Amino acid sequence: MRYSILLAVAAPLAAVYAAPVRRQDRPNIDVTILKFADVLEQLESEFYQKALDKYQPSDFTSAGYAVPDLAIEQLKVIQQDEATHSTVLQAGLAAVGEQPITSCKFNFESALTDVATTMAVARVVEQVGVGAYLGAAPLVTDPVILQAAGSILPIESRHQMMLNVFSGSGTAIPSAFDMPLSPSEVLSIAAPFFDGPCDLGVPANPTLAITNEGAVGPGNKLTFKSDAINGTVSEDKLFCQMLVGGSPASITMPFNDCVVPDDINGPALIFITADSQPLLGNTLDRQTNNGKLVAGPALAFIDTQPQMLGQMVRPSGANSGSTSQTTQTITPEQASKIISGASSTTEGGAQPTGAPVNNGVNNGGKPNLAKGPSADGKIDVLGWSGL
Repeated sequence: MRYSILLAVAAPLAAVYAAPVRRQDRPNIDVTILKFADVLEQLESEFYQKALDKYQPSDFTSAGYAVPDLAIEQLKVIQQDEATHSTVLQAGLAAVGEQPITSCKFNFESALTDVATTMAVARVVEQVGVGAYLGAAPLVTDPVILQAAGSILPIESRHQMMLNVFSGSGTAIPSAFDMPLSPSEVLSIAAPFFDGPCDLGVPANPTLAITNEGAVGPGNKLTFKSDAINGTVSEDKLFCQMLVGGSPASITMPFNDCVVPDDINGPALIFITADSQPLLGNTLDRQTNNGKLVAGPALAFIDTQPQMLGQMVRPSGANSGSTSQTTQTITPEQASKIISGASSTTEGGAQPTGAPVNNGVNNGGKPNLAKGPSADGKIDVLGWSGL
């Protein structure tokens, strides 16, 4: 039986979608995806609102912005977009009698210390948003819901482009392709923002942080921190996997010799695995090696090709004409360190709850692949548990 979801929003010129959802004996994966997407939109909307509430134009001037009101104007637009996305998703869920998840709390304290840190974290937030919608696309079963979600994806990409420009040292459009993120990978990056339990029914990959002091550049070796790297597997048997947009597979390096290549520009996903088999660029096939995943991804921005547009918006964010460009690595746990060059990282918030991660290394389990019902009759699909 099919029910029409009227995705309507009480805002001028908002789009209206008729998104059918099938009622089945088990919870519908499309509904689960809508709930998950809504929580991410809540996170984004609240993050930007708190930033707008805190900062004045003088704060943006101090952070090196040539026209501070320009940055504030665009942040307001982005915040309104994220709030609208959440309203639409919640209206769609309510139309079929589903309750959105509104109990999740967020803590952005470490990301709101100053404008420079906040704008760096905003690049992470938007990159995760792009990757989340892109990664969810093959999981959606209803084509109308897929189209509705697809209409949000390009907006997130435009936000990301704007924030790349506002960094002052980034490339507006760094690659012809972007990188999808599975739900578990999304939560691996976003977990430090959650303040207390948030039951999304999705297992989060163990969080991975890059611990290099200050900025690192091509040719520099990355170092890491993760609770999952706890001596269960010797470090000389671990591998660093670096994945960039458009690549069919990751670059594989020894864990203790993870060197940033010279030919990378833009965002990169970094994983730690227990074997050297490259991770594949698409999330569907990437799960096939999830049994050897130890931690990650961490999200790094490798800014080797700064552009005039960004340098005009934020001159102090550029690399001042240096021929040796830098890599600005960033995770939610260490945004302040990346911008200021401080030597310590702060621990983030609580991990979202869900089924435990079966990484085949620390838990001795199997990856969540699309292999049909589990022993209890539920289904695990690419990181979505209990569907």
